[in-house]
Parts: sequence; C-alpha cells; structure tokens
Amino acid sequence: MPLLLGCIADDFTGATDLANTLVRGGMRAVQVIGVPQGALPEADAVIVALKSRTAPPREAVAESLAACEALLAAGARQVFFKYCSTFDSTDEGNIGPVADALLRRLDAGFALACPAFPTNGRTIYQGHLFVGSVLLNESGMENHPLTPMRDPNLVRVLGRQTDGAVGLVPYAVVEQGAAAIRREMTRLRESGRRYAIVDALTDAHLLAIGEAAERHPLITGGSGVAMGLPANFRRAGLLPERGAAAAALPPGRGLAAVVAGSCSRATLGQIGLVRDAVPTLELDPLATPDAAALAEQALAWAAGRLAADRPVVIAASAPPEKVAALQARLGREAAGALVEQALAAVAEGLVARGVRRLVVAGGETAGAVVSRLGVRALRIGAEIDPGVPWTYAEPAGLHLALKSGNFGARDFFLKAFAMLPAEG
Repeated sequence: MPLLLGCIADDFTGATDLANTLVRGGMRAVQVIGVPQGALPEADAVIVALKSRTAPPREAVAESLAACEALLAAGARQVFFKYCSTFDSTDEGNIGPVADALLRRLDAGFALACPAFPTNGRTIYQGHLFVGSVLLNESGMENHPLTPMRDPNLVRVLGRQTDGAVGLVPYAVVEQGAAAIRREMTRLRESGRRYAIVDALTDAHLLAIGEAAERHPLITGGSGVAMGLPANFRRAGLLPERGAAAAALPPGRGLAAVVAGSCSRATLGQIGLVRDAVPTLELDPLATPDAAALAEQALAWAAGRLAADRPVVIAASAPPEKVAALQARLGREAAGALVEQALAAVAEGLVARGVRRLVVAGGETAGAVVSRLGVRALRIGAEIDPGVPWTYAEPAGLHLALKSGNFGARDFFLKAFAMLPAEG
C-alpha cells in the first residue's frame, strides 16, 4: 500500500501522540526517529519525530524540510505538521517559520492551525486556547522552562511568528459542520490570509475540521485535528478497514521502569501518586549538577529494586521554583541539557540491566532517551491514556511509552504496566 499521510512532529512524544490518533482511526502508523535515511517503513502513515520545538528556527526549518522531502519521495498524498496542544513556541517560532517553509515547498498558500485536544482539556474558543477551564497563560504553561506561554490568543501568537496574515474560523462557523468550515477557509484564503486558527470545543468539531481539510496539501495542528483524516482516505477508497489489527504489538517482556524529566503539573501529580506504591527516586540536579554523577546515583539505587511485576520510578522533575533555581545557577539551556543527559544515561543503564518496558515522561526527555538508545523506528500500539500509546522498537525488543509531560491521568504510571504485563 502507498504512503497516504506524511507527518512531521516537532518533538518525540508529540509524534507518538499523533501516531496514536491515526492508529485509533484504523491506520497502520510507524514513527521514525529523526530525518529518514533511506527507504521508509511500509505503513499508511509515517510520522517523523524531530527534536525541533526548541531548536534555533533555521535548524528547525531545515530539518522539517528534509523530513518533508523524504515523505514526498515515498509518495505521501498529504503532509501534516504536528505541534503541541498547548502551542508551545516562542515569539520567534518555531511553529510559524516551519509552517511557512512547508507551505512554500508544497506550493500551497494556505493552511489551518488547530492545536485543540478536547479529550485532554485543550479547547479553542474565539481563537483563545484553554487548558481545562482556564486560559493557556493561567494553566502553568506560563512557567514552562523552555517555551513559556503567556498569551492565550493564538491569532496573535502565530501572527508574531510569520509575515503572513492570520485569520480565525470561529465557533459559530465550526458548529455548522465541514461544508461551512470549508467555505470560511476558502473565504479567508481568497482575502489574503495565509493561516486560519480554527475554534474547536469537541471531538465532533475536530472530525468536521479534518473533513473540511481533505484537499489541503498541508495541515498543521495538534493530534486532535488528525482524527478526521483516516475517514477522508477511507472515503476515497485508499484505506481499507483494519480495526484492532492496526494496533497489534508483541507481548510484554522483561523488567519495568519509568524515567521522568517533565516538570508539568500532570507529571508532578503522577509522581506524587505513585511515590507510595512503587520504589521512587527523585533526583536533585541542583544538589548534584553533573549528569554522569546523577546517572550513577540513580542506577546504584535501582540495583536490587528492578522487577517485572512493578516499575521503579526515577524522576528529575521539579516544581517551578526549583527549576528556576537550577536555571539561575547553570543557565536555561545548560539546565535542560543536564537533566536530559542524565536521564538518557539512566535509561541506557536500565535497558542494559534488563528493562524492556519503559515509560518516559517529557518531550525533551523522550528525545534524549530515544536517541541514546539508538531507536530509529517505533510501531504504534494501543492507547494507555488519551494521546499516549505503547510502542515497540525493533530489533531491540523494547516497549516504550513516550508521554508528553501534560498528558495522562494521575495513575498513568501504574496503568501503563497493568495494561502491558510481562508474559512468560
């Protein structure tokens, strides 16, 4: 079967989130780590996972265009640029610059932008992004260590990142369905808008938006807006019915562990809940600002605690005041790199000690871990919580769950291993 959908994600957990959405829609999906080299795996959708969200804009654009070329060479009929449901970015990018470059490459003059994910509480109304019942800039994202989000108006945010005009498809239009959305996007494009932020409060809205964008060369957004895309290919006779077979993975094996680097409220809550249930080590990078020493400390602690019937948790997550103190001491980039390098070394050591089921919390942490482990591609399996599936790396025989920091219920770490127990 030819490649139908070629996707470019700006971080590793976001790529997995998107792949999960497509698998639930009946598409066989493979996540490729980094710009593809050589032939792509056979799948209905290939998601290229980059670590470009916080890269310098020129680097992010270059990597995204290289990924696009590989996907087009494989025959992709449509391109999807995936970013976080909290629109993580700075005033310089990278959402606007990458989208601009992809539009030029695809010779397209217009794209929608919709990061909504109602199942996880991300909704857009009148162009403003909400997280649960509060605006984005009151959700904790204003304290993000790398991409603090202090403006909830996505028309303004995207407008600062591009020299193109940004319009809005408001709730009143979206509520009328796909035909009305299509007409409004056509009107905006003809009036000179390069992008349209599209309101979305429900999954039904996302399905209608996906249908309305059936013929768009480029779609940009969070994983939610991809919900409607499998049906487009199915209506066109290009995608067979696959059902549960699209998510089939080998059975679980080996020891279990969690490494967490995210400092989001969700991840901090998940660590707090699991602390009394399974062995948990909370690293302190401020006290030990050395990646190798932190990794050695963690692996020494894990010795004798690893098991197949319950995970160990090793976390370098911290509340905002501790993150700020570490950044003040080392600098923002060095502080982030310290945590990523330490946890990547921890993950490598855990796998060497027999861990074959590993949960990683945090997009930057996941990127560092997957790179250190040398994983180049992941088959996408069943969903644990909205936006987070189990995946399988061949030939390592390793199951990975790459969790965006903001995703997952409070009991996510326990739920993940209950869903994938060790067999044999």
